[in-house]
Amino acid sequence: MTQQTSQRHTRPGPLDDADSPLAKAARQPLMLGLFLPTQTGGFSQSTYPRGTDWQFEYNKQLTLSAEKHGFDFVFSLQQWVPKGGFGGEAHYRENFLDPFITTVALSSITTSIMTISTVNVLYGNLHPLYLARFAATADHIAQGRFGLNIVTGYDAKEPLMFGMDRLDHDARYQQAGEFSEIMERLWEGEDNLTFDGRFYQLQDAWVSPRPRYGRPIMVSASASAAGFAYAAEHSDIVFTSSPAGAVFEQAIEALPAHTQAIREPYHRLGRDTKIIIFPLIICKPTRQEAFAYRDAIVERADRESIQAYTARHSGGDAHGWKQHIPADRILGGHIQIIGSPEEVADALEKLHQAGIDGVQLGFYDYVPELAFFAEQVLPLLEARGLRLGRQ
Repeated sequence: MTQQTSQRHTRPGPLDDADSPLAKAARQPLMLGLFLPTQTGGFSQSTYPRGTDWQFEYNKQLTLSAEKHGFDFVFSLQQWVPKGGFGGEAHYRENFLDPFITTVALSSITTSIMTISTVNVLYGNLHPLYLARFAATADHIAQGRFGLNIVTGYDAKEPLMFGMDRLDHDARYQQAGEFSEIMERLWEGEDNLTFDGRFYQLQDAWVSPRPRYGRPIMVSASASAAGFAYAAEHSDIVFTSSPAGAVFEQAIEALPAHTQAIREPYHRLGRDTKIIIFPLIICKPTRQEAFAYRDAIVERADRESIQAYTARHSGGDAHGWKQHIPADRILGGHIQIIGSPEEVADALEKLHQAGIDGVQLGFYDYVPELAFFAEQVLPLLEARGLRLGRQ
């Protein structure tokens, strides 16, 4: 087992190939991504009027716009919810596009932006042989621009939908590690794979096509020591949350130690990673206008859905949201950045200084607010050397 572990750490991936889309994006001091609102209500639990829509055509428009503005990647969320979603006036997250199918479809109509799909590898008896072929095919379609954001499921109720019991937190990462090791060995394709593990068994297994840059981009949504250890062995990118809640001033104080903790297991293995986080951006021409907009959104909080979301979340065992409070859900996001274009650029620069390599942005009303961000904030990021233009 020691020999297998050593081999796993040295397997080349997209970050090791200078020509890969991920390696090119990683040259940016601050990578830019967009968290697609592929579910009813996106990430904000308010009934204040907006055009944000979960449907594919809307998210297609957002992705093409993000690509036009030089964004590096788009993500899509995975969650399993009952009929009616989390309820409330807006039926929060009642409709939900599958992230894998959505991001593969988006990869076929784009040319430069990376598309990252969130997959819970432990639900529904999903086998690594299946996902290895699915992801290799998606990588082929996307010409190396496709990635997997591997999650293990913190919610106590989601596994019940699949007739499963939830493993404890650290055991889930052990199973995910075995799952990812199998996929990596299949993507290597040196020979048919026979594997006899604790969770999975394969005999003479094989997949094709070969991923273009060694394997698809691998992402881990992690906020715990077990998650960071898994990520160090298997992931190019760690998608983390704020350990101190969504209020920017509190989060920014906690992030340097947090990002250092993420990198420590990577450094022990002689590797490095890219760390990204999800800011919800409220940006207007002036600070006063931005906070007035924030207040209008907060005033229309969908409290019934927030209560339901909070109750369900409190039954989970996620390590990344312990300091987040129900009020954070009105706007959403791991961190909330509110202000003028200059203030938003200031905040993004502070995130970079705190050890954050990239941001996956969310907005309340996506189409107009993404356009305003691109017009007003992107030039400021370029002027500060945080963005280098198209790579």
